[in-house]
Formats: sequence, structure tokens, C-alpha cells
Amino acid sequence: MNRVEQPSRRTVLAAAVAAAVAGSAGPATADTPVPTGRKVAADPARPVDNRAWFSYADWCAGTAKGARAVAGARPGLEIGAPAGTVDYTDPHTGTTAAWEYATWTSPTHPLTVPSTEVIASWNARTPAGTWLQVELTGTYSDGTAAPWYVMGRWASGDQDIKRTSVDDQTDHKSTVWTDTFAIDDPATGLRLVSYRLRLTLYRKPGTKATPKVWRLGAMGSDVPDRFTVPASAPGAAGELAVPRYSQEIHIGQYPEYDNGGEAWCSPTSSQMIIEYWGRKPTAEQLAWVDPAFADPQVCHAARHTYDFQYAGCGNWPFNAAYAATYKDLQGVVTRLGSLTDLETLIAAGIPAITSQSFLKTELTGAGYGTPGHLMTVIGFTADGDVIANDPFSATDAAVRRVYARREFENIWLRTKRYNATGKVVSGTGGVCYLYFPARPTAAQCAALAAVGVR
Repeated sequence: MNRVEQPSRRTVLAAAVAAAVAGSAGPATADTPVPTGRKVAADPARPVDNRAWFSYADWCAGTAKGARAVAGARPGLEIGAPAGTVDYTDPHTGTTAAWEYATWTSPTHPLTVPSTEVIASWNARTPAGTWLQVELTGTYSDGTAAPWYVMGRWASGDQDIKRTSVDDQTDHKSTVWTDTFAIDDPATGLRLVSYRLRLTLYRKPGTKATPKVWRLGAMGSDVPDRFTVPASAPGAAGELAVPRYSQEIHIGQYPEYDNGGEAWCSPTSSQMIIEYWGRKPTAEQLAWVDPAFADPQVCHAARHTYDFQYAGCGNWPFNAAYAATYKDLQGVVTRLGSLTDLETLIAAGIPAITSQSFLKTELTGAGYGTPGHLMTVIGFTADGDVIANDPFSATDAAVRRVYARREFENIWLRTKRYNATGKVVSGTGGVCYLYFPARPTAAQCAALAAVGVR
């Protein structure tokens, strides 16, 4: 659960915009747009567009300056001959250092769903002495261009830079709120109709170390305002054997990573699914954790998803990127359209992390209300109710819950709701994280494609 005194992130998205566009940590020169030539029919039942670059052909299709595509079982992008050197002052340490860099810019992607929001996500390895930055630009429906926005400065560790989102980015048509590009006033009809992503890879000068990026993409969406959503019919029952971890047993642990407890719902959920896929931190990686603490891997997940600007562990793409640091896992942030989508994934063996907000009276059996909370959907009962590993539980044993289908579907998929004071605030509109193998089975590929992810 997010800190209860904080507004939900979609409430923040609707707040007054900031006044200035933050600068990039790298070169700001324009790259020539290259059309993709891909035309995909939009699904009117799912107002979401997912696009990712991850094949060797994908990497070769972009514009590289010092970056090179690498073939193999898992193609990627890394630094070849650096394009130059740039100084970066870490806003969280005040340290200025020089970094060699290389860039890769995606082809222009025409959005099949002209979008009010766009969320980027990436999967990468960043050895010591390296890090990366992801930026987004695009074209609005009025024909004007958005600036280059920083969507994240990221490293898997925190010794070289402090991973961070960037505040105060706006052109007064759109704003970046932590990890989400958002049109300031969707009621005007303005939308983002295409975008490009720019990836900048950094390393310490004179070294041969390099980040390697396996996947880069974004999810654009235009989910209509709604207080309720249509009910879906129950599908197949089933339950996945996902480990159970409580965030609440960590209350007061590591204040530098937001103090455990209700602030750790996102990394706790991420760790459950990472371990479902058979991955976990090594004893060496966990050596920094106080041995008196139970479930040290949850502390590890919190540290490695922590956004030093957001001052919390709830940055959606940072969680997906953390999951993908484990061998042969992928992570994406998307939106789904119904519980039927979740049933499709569960049937293929893929659990999902969902983001929702609700009053205590709106989710029977939860025992709490929240402006924003992540939990893991692991299955469905014979009646179609949702089986969730809810980390807001007193113990690991109490994590498994069954929630009424209709209640869960509505609190997860709606975009508008009333808070405890009767004020209209925002919901997440079906946001979820999906973690799955780098080489999914045929059934898993089919299930992912069915929900709009490739």
C-alpha cells in the first residue's frame, strides 16, 4: 500500500502541472524520425497500445550513435564506440562525474490508440560503473511536437547513481508524473498520436563495461472516465503456486527505502512473482540485509526498486526493470481490459500484479482502504472470484485472500472514484505488471498476445 497520507498517483496526474521542463542528462540533439511502417488494428474493447523493441531486427531499425545491436539467443543493445562524454550531477548526492555515452532512438511508432497517457518500460543489465536513461517524445493530434521527456534514469544498483524519476517536466500540454506521461487536459480532445523513445547508455570513461538492454517499449492508452465498468462473466478456475510474502512484517525496516510496511506493496508483490518463476537473490546479494529480518529478499526488492525522487518503491517501470534483472525474465507495465484478460494469463501460468485504490467498504474482506495498492492475482475460484496474494497482511500465512469478482474488477478498472470525504479522485484504469520468461512457451505467447503484449 502506498503511504496513506499521499494522494494516489492518478490523483497526482490530475493535479496542477509544474512550471518547467527538466533538462536531459545527455545530449539533446534531434534525431530524424524513422517510420515503422507497422499498422496494427486497434481493439475498441482494450484502448491500449503496446509496442516493444527486443529483436535484433528491432534494434537494427533504430538510429544509433555509438550504440550497437548484439545478436544471439537474447538480442540486445550495448555501447560500441561511445559517441562522446558528458558530465552528470546526481541530484540526490550532489556528485558530478563524467560518463561516456551512446544513444539509440526508436523509429516513430504511430499509436493505434491516440493516447492520454504513455508509460515506458525497459529490461536491462547495468554492471557496476554503468547506467541508462529512457526518454520519450512524440507528436500531438494538433500537429505539434512534445519535448524530450525523461522517463527514468536507472541502474540496477545504487552505487554509481541514485535511480530516479525527474519532476517538473511539462510543456503545458502534457506533463510527466513520476513514470507516466499524461495529457494535461484530455477534455480538450488533445492526444499523443505517435512517439519515439531514446535510450542513452552510460559508462565510466576508459572502461569496457556496458549496459545491455534486451527490451524497450511503451504502453499508450486512452481509458475513458468511468466510475464503474461492465461485469465480465467468470471463466476457467485455477490457482498458481505463488510464494506469499507480507509487507507488514517489515514495518520500520530501512527508513532510507521508505520504512517498510505499507510503503512496500510493490516490491513485495514483485518478489512474489519473481520467485514464482524460480528466481531469487543470492546469499551474497542479501548479505547487506540485517540477519534478524525475515524474508530478506523483500528488503532487497525494496532497495532495488526505490526511486530517490519519488521517495518510494512504487515506480511502476522500476519494478518491471527490477524483475528483469533476474536471469531470463522480462517485465512490462500495461493496462488490461477485464478479469477475462487475467483469466487468460492465469490459464497460461502467468500471474499478474494489479494496481487499485478503494474505500474499506468497497472490497469485502480486505479490512482496509487505500489510495493506491499493489497485489498479486494468482487465480480464480470456481465462482469466478479473485484469488490474490495481498501483501497488506499481518503475516506471510495470511497473504492469500479471496475477493469478490465484481468488487475487485471495478476497483481495479475504474478511472474515477469517490474518496472517504466524497471527493472525486482517480483510479488506475487497469494498470498491471506482467513478468514472464524471456522465451515463453507457445501457450504463454498466445496468452500474452491475447492481452496485447508481445
